[in-house]
Amino acid sequence: MRWPTWVLAALIVLLQYPLWLGKGGWLRVWDLDRQVRAQRDVNLKLESRNAGLDAEVRDLKTGFDAIEERARFELGLVKEGEVFVQVPQK
Repeated sequence: MRWPTWVLAALIVLLQYPLWLGKGGWLRVWDLDRQVRAQRDVNLKLESRNAGLDAEVRDLKTGFDAIEERARFELGLVKEGEVFVQVPQK
């Protein structure tokens, strides 16, 4: 009665191997699921960044206020007749 038990146990192990460790096994599925969740998080961050950039591009194409703001902030430009005052930081 011992050898049929061992044969059945070996058969069960052989049938379980592809389920757990094979090409489409559970371990591979869990790993891919983890990778998909991580990529979704990255995609959400990139989508929000892209939405902000898209809004900025539309604003630059349609209005002069955004262009003027960028010129003042990045290039330090002032309009004619304005007085530029700079307060030193401590």
